Amino acid sequence: MKKILAIHTGGTISMSQDDSGEVVQNEKNPIANQDNLLGRNIKIVNEELFNLPSPHITPKVMLKIVKRIKEAEHEGYYGVVVTHGTDTLEETAYFLDLTLKNDMPVVVTGAMRSSNEIGSDGLYNLLNAAATAASEDAKGKGVLVVMNDEIHTARYVTKTHTTNVATFRTPTFGPIGIISKHHPSFFQELIQSEVVDINSVVDGVYLIKGFAGMDGTLFDALDNGTTKGLVIEGLGAGNLPPATLPAIQKLLKRHIPIILVSRCINGVAQDIYAYHGGGIELQDMGLTICHGLNGQKARIKLIVGLSAGKSGQELARFMGNAIS
Repeated sequence: MKKILAIHTGGTISMSQDDSGEVVQNEKNPIANQDNLLGRNIKIVNEELFNLPSPHITPKVMLKIVKRIKEAEHEGYYGVVVTHGTDTLEETAYFLDLTLKNDMPVVVTGAMRSSNEIGSDGLYNLLNAAATAASEDAKGKGVLVVMNDEIHTARYVTKTHTTNVATFRTPTFGPIGIISKHHPSFFQELIQSEVVDINSVVDGVYLIKGFAGMDGTLFDALDNGTTKGLVIEGLGAGNLPPATLPAIQKLLKRHIPIILVSRCINGVAQDIYAYHGGGIELQDMGLTICHGLNGQKARIKLIVGLSAGKSGQELARFMGNAIS
């Protein structure tokens, strides 16, 4: 029998509606009592590690989840499921993907409807995630996200709707597999992953979104000794208003790494435009273009890279690599 550890961290999947219809935390997770997957040869062992709404999750909490998963591998588990609130689920999943080897399947899941709502999706997603974590085909594919009968990579999946159960999508690339009757099937895979071992996480890494008419005000606020890194969601393929450039240059003089992604939901940031504030000039200034990641994922990757002691060209290669 394959043993799957279900690490519960809180979120809507562990919550319930109260008498007034508001969704609140429970003292005990109402779905953390499943121990067998529909009579199949899968044993689920439940562990309530945290009871946190996902906006309360921090990189330090993510690192604690990583350490528990590493322990689980030594304890003989075949795979691990992590249940998580959906607001920051993609960030935790990608943090795990960057810091865990692909030696055993790790699947992250959650729910858009609380446990006592009509059409609650939590238990269904948990069982699908456990079935995926028990699959031989899930090995070597990095950390996976299973929601709504689809299997996505942690690297590219993102939450696209505030309340719909079909909220998790992979723009540009699509899911790598589907699930039917709790049986996962894979049709794609990532071509390569890079794993970094860290024991702590740095603070002072920020994310700013570009907008029309933007000037240097927000960048000036980060011009201090506590800022360790910055990700900018640029316009289009990766461009910024010219009024931002003097303030950005000040940050670069402090040797603060600045990563450029696109605010667009599809496509990748590229150095295409040569006008003032275009991607070519930004890259020449010293910004690193991160291909394929959204802003929140790039921030997680920058945190991991800095926490691993990467700097200069090594950090730039790590962040600019389109396949990790």
